[in-house]
Amino acid sequence: MTLDELTLTLKDSMPPAGLSGALTALWHDARGDWHNAHRIAQDVDDATGAWVHAYLHRKEGDLGNAGYWYRRADQPIADDDLESEWRRIVTALLSESEKRE
Repeated sequence: MTLDELTLTLKDSMPPAGLSGALTALWHDARGDWHNAHRIAQDVDDATGAWVHAYLHRKEGDLGNAGYWYRRADQPIADDDLESEWRRIVTALLSESEKRE
């Protein structure tokens, strides 16, 4: 799946089947459901979940908490706009997903 293909699914009521938890969280976030995105990200206990968690707390405005999660994800603290960060994370996660297939 590509970024553009994922973006097209945002009009659907459910995320595409087979998405990782981290990508599912980002899908919900893009649809304006921050709370569900955060709930899902909390259950992804790896670096990708931490990265999404960092992004979500940055979006929320909790920069201290976001910094903690960026460190856990081994990612630099983002300073670009939120849309660009969302696209960067999604692109990276889709690329990793493709490598595993």
